[in-house]
Amino acid sequence: MSKTWVWFLTLGVLAAGCKGGKDHVAAPAQEVGSVKARVVAVNAVTKKEQHAVVGTVEAEKTAAVSSRVMATVLAVHVKPGDRVRKGQVLVDIDPETAKGQEAQARGALAQARAALALAERNFQRFKALYEAKAASELELDMAKMQYEQAKGAVEQAEGAVAAASSVARESRVVAPFDGYVTAKLVEAGDLAAPGRPLVMLESATGRRLVVTVPEGTWSQVALSLGQEVPVTLDAQPGRAFTGKVVEITPSADPATHSFTVKLALDQEGVPAGSAGRALLPGAQRQAFMLPKEAVLHVGGLTMVVVVDAQGQARSRVVTVGPEENGMVEVLSGLSGSERVLVGLPQPPADGARVEEV
Repeated sequence: MSKTWVWFLTLGVLAAGCKGGKDHVAAPAQEVGSVKARVVAVNAVTKKEQHAVVGTVEAEKTAAVSSRVMATVLAVHVKPGDRVRKGQVLVDIDPETAKGQEAQARGALAQARAALALAERNFQRFKALYEAKAASELELDMAKMQYEQAKGAVEQAEGAVAAASSVARESRVVAPFDGYVTAKLVEAGDLAAPGRPLVMLESATGRRLVVTVPEGTWSQVALSLGQEVPVTLDAQPGRAFTGKVVEITPSADPATHSFTVKLALDQEGVPAGSAGRALLPGAQRQAFMLPKEAVLHVGGLTMVVVVDAQGQARSRVVTVGPEENGMVEVLSGLSGSERVLVGLPQPPADGARVEEV
């Protein structure tokens, strides 16, 4: 192609460009439109933290019933699960052993009284000799000391007789309170001994949920005696109970590194040994609450739409807590002073004009 033709083509392109520039009109800005929605203010409330802890239901009273004397078991009148009344006979033991011990105690008492009589006569004799200047003061003091020791021995022997007599009358082991038999630990022919449990009992009324609080949570829990807390029990799902704080252990268990709290339950008939949970109150804090309909989930993000100072919609990414009575707590993403759109199916265009309904 000749240089002349190239020059003419260049002029043509430039001319066309100039013409196009003369007729060009700038494209208008994209219209973001408007959105109609209900608008609510963020509800800032004071919320009390709650800490869930687990525990076990225990009877208010338990007893390992034993004999006060070493003797042969003659009969056991109860079995696990039996309901018993206070004073009801649980176990019969051989009374002969106790009667023998009582006889021995009475024999020892008789000897002590004889020794006392002898010591008293000896003391009176030395007292008369001392007054007649026929005995020294030391001899009188020795006689008096022996007399006082003999009196003490008699008192001790009398106590032993009283104890042995009481034991001899208790050849029948009875229930210390109304309750249920939870274990039978002996049979007829076994040897009963002081401190060896024969029957295990638990009270028929009064149940406590004994919970353990980890030491890492303990400083965050605010508890006081008499305080009431919500309780749930695995044995009775769907029911709500109230537990009253009746005991707080002031020190941690070195083995489990946890603190023990006992809660008296407001319901009778709860089976001992069943599992339960309690919500213990913690510190107060400010929480931002919104209706659950204000929260949108888009592409893996959780967001809300707020109204800015110019009345335009602005999307905010937030994190929220679990739903509670139709409300959710906004954990992050809001300052608490915002107004939020409610009931949108999806976020509007950023900057859309908001029309409240």
